[in-house]
Amino acid sequence: MSTTADDIVAIGGRLTADALVTAYRRGVFPWPSEGLPLLWFCPRRRAVLDFDALHIGRSLARARRRSGLRFTIDAAFERVIQRCAEAPRPDQDGTWITPEVIRAYTQLHRRGGAHSAEAWRGGVYGVDAGGSFSAESMFHEEPNASKLALLHLIDHLRSRGLGWLDIQVLTPHMERMGAREIPRQEFLARLRRERGRRLFP
Repeated sequence: MSTTADDIVAIGGRLTADALVTAYRRGVFPWPSEGLPLLWFCPRRRAVLDFDALHIGRSLARARRRSGLRFTIDAAFERVIQRCAEAPRPDQDGTWITPEVIRAYTQLHRRGGAHSAEAWRGGVYGVDAGGSFSAESMFHEEPNASKLALLHLIDHLRSRGLGWLDIQVLTPHMERMGAREIPRQEFLARLRRERGRRLFP
């Protein structure tokens, strides 16, 4: 993750479900870093995926048509976040999904504020920010499984009237799928417009 001091909006505090609710509804998310106090980010340039701009490549479209995977929502949140923590990431030294992170987000899930989409060989989890959704991490156990889980999540969010997804930080993979960066103030305005939308039962 490439950040500057301007992207950090708070330092310290405890990582709890209550803190996560307060943060996400203000466009802020935690990014633990070993040896440092807890850092809270609201990037000046925020990555989002507008569903109207979603690009599904030919190989992914073919995998989607032929997939025999079982797709669910919130059927295995704890497994998904644990597998995300364990997933190897060549561009990162270790994982930010620490045991403390797993405990806090699992507690939030049990309260109805964090959710997962499963492809049963891959998955994605994130947080309901009070009417919009912030995707946190994905994992896969076979090619395309995490992308198919993401598409399943997008289908669910679309069915609830939402037209975009917060992905926080732009990656080459998400950029190829149509994601882009928008200014912080535009992102916060989007959050306010979606407030009160019900995304999950």
